[in-house]
Amino acid sequence: MIEVLVVEDDLDLGRIACRRLEDDGYVARGVATAREALAALAKRRTDLIVSDIMLPGMDGFEFAETVRRLDCEIPILFMTARDDFASKRRGFRLGVDDYMVKPVDLEELALRVGALLRRARIAADKRVTVGDLVLDADAMTATVGGRGVAVTVREFNLLFKLLSNPNRAYTRAQLMDEFWDPEATTGPRSVDVYITRLRDKFASSRGFAIVTVHGLGYKAVLT
Repeated sequence: MIEVLVVEDDLDLGRIACRRLEDDGYVARGVATAREALAALAKRRTDLIVSDIMLPGMDGFEFAETVRRLDCEIPILFMTARDDFASKRRGFRLGVDDYMVKPVDLEELALRVGALLRRARIAADKRVTVGDLVLDADAMTATVGGRGVAVTVREFNLLFKLLSNPNRAYTRAQLMDEFWDPEATTGPRSVDVYITRLRDKFASSRGFAIVTVHGLGYKAVLT
């Protein structure tokens, strides 16, 4: 069974979120503080964490940073009232995988948890196969119909990210934060250049398309 830990000091919301996740077959446990969460992680295997930021004592940022020192792979989803960009950027830079702003739609929460778990399985396998395209993260290779396609590390990582989460839109800023140096002087439009290169290099590949989400960024769509 897949185990989800919900860290939420609003006990009613925590219970409701756990019940909704249990409806999808997960084992969901709720705790009210980061300290309780760390104790729970030490005792039992956990596959995914849903956490508030504004927690008593240790806040969600410090909690996520601590978790990342202990386990660099476990997916973390922030569920918080903090909707400012600075908080989102800090969270993603600490290694948080997704971010939802309260009030949350519980159906969307369940969908995002499922997507993060699928991505975690892909990351564990370190391999994505879509149509005739195979991306191998261990070898850092891309093949289409068995023939190699030359890609840079950044091109590979961008494509792996998009195809690991099909139909999910990413802003240029999100992609810049993950794949460019924080001190880089290039702007978000640099992402456009790389997307154009990927479209050109994989134009012959069947099974997916990289779609522009106008006013936002990009997503991969399976065809």
